Amino acid sequence: MTENSPLILVIEDEAQMRRFLRVSLEGNGYRLLEAETARSGIEQAAARQPDLILLDLGLPDESGHVVTERLREWSTTPIIVISARGREEDKIRALDAGADDYVTKPFGVGELLARMRTALRHAAGAGTVKAEFSVGELKVDFARRQVFVGANEVHLTPIEYKLLLVLIKYEGRVVTHRQLLKDVWGPNSTEHTHYVRVYMAQLRRKLEPNPSRPVYLLTEPAVGYRLKS
Repeated sequence: MTENSPLILVIEDEAQMRRFLRVSLEGNGYRLLEAETARSGIEQAAARQPDLILLDLGLPDESGHVVTERLREWSTTPIIVISARGREEDKIRALDAGADDYVTKPFGVGELLARMRTALRHAAGAGTVKAEFSVGELKVDFARRQVFVGANEVHLTPIEYKLLLVLIKYEGRVVTHRQLLKDVWGPNSTEHTHYVRVYMAQLRRKLEPNPSRPVYLLTEPAVGYRLKS
């Protein structure tokens, strides 16, 4: 095992399973991080940026589905769900939330290692994902879902935060009204352009030094909006 060995984050509350994974993975040359709760797992994913995440669904504070959705707001790190829940609907829900693979407990070490190698191959060359975004005085901590302007934390509603995330995703590029509606409100809302205007005005009031002359959330007339890069 070296510093260049893949770093694996295990988010699992069962101590016996963590011990099993620790022995199995470290014995095969992987470095390991461990978290017992959803909150700790998300924070470690942001701080340490592991190469792959092994995630249990039955965590004490949040479900693994919620963890996957939270991570997928800002991270493309491969996620393999390891769970005793073998029902088809559980697998579908996990994969729809953004997991890359699903392994049902109990499983063999060989099968898990093969799935990990496949996920790591697919992720190779994808680049490093940042856990924070900042431009000027505006800063977003994705793991904690916190937004700051200077030293002041700003509270955003869930829709406002999702709208900001979409603009960050396409940082520096124009995002059309239709694309914003699809990504934030869903594919059945693409004709309701007034939604975007209303919520963009709210975002500007909260984030811009002068909402009438925005420096971060820029308008592209008749097309959409662009987040300054």
